[in-house]
Amino acid sequence: MARASEKTILVVDDEPDVRNFLATCLEDAGFNVETAKDGVDALEKVAAHVPDLITLDMVMPRQSGTRVMRELRANEKTAHVPVIVITAHAKDEFGSDEIKELNAFAARLRPKYMMEKPITPQKLVKAIADILEVDPDEADEAGQPSSPDSELLSKLISGADPDTLNRIRALLDKK
Repeated sequence: MARASEKTILVVDDEPDVRNFLATCLEDAGFNVETAKDGVDALEKVAAHVPDLITLDMVMPRQSGTRVMRELRANEKTAHVPVIVITAHAKDEFGSDEIKELNAFAARLRPKYMMEKPITPQKLVKAIADILEVDPDEADEAGQPSSPDSELLSKLISGADPDTLNRIRALLDKK
């Protein structure tokens, strides 16, 4: 089995907080991580270096996740790259057209998984470890810290959008 440190993941999401969260989770699990802020940026990065796997948001400016998937599958150098679709818009008006298009072409576009936000680090790491045949013990240990790491929390919070933090605080206050 491969080691997480031998694999590179490209995280594609237009939301900086989500992008940073996913990247941090995967880095903590031992993966090499690159990030892209939208579909155009992702395709430029893939052209420079083909990753082992891509996590892909569906609803993004400049180029949607579905269009990125079409371009990846049309290129023989990237057609084999597994993609995990991660979206918050699977059931709303923003993403319904993207999801319908993806489902209509699912056999051809072949996403490995579709995950709805919010996702847990453990679920993400497990899915990637399964797809890339990474040693599950290594990925599990890295993906499941025994307690929240203050350095990780500080890193995530320092780069977070204040509006996002206020929404999180409001959600936590409801519980």
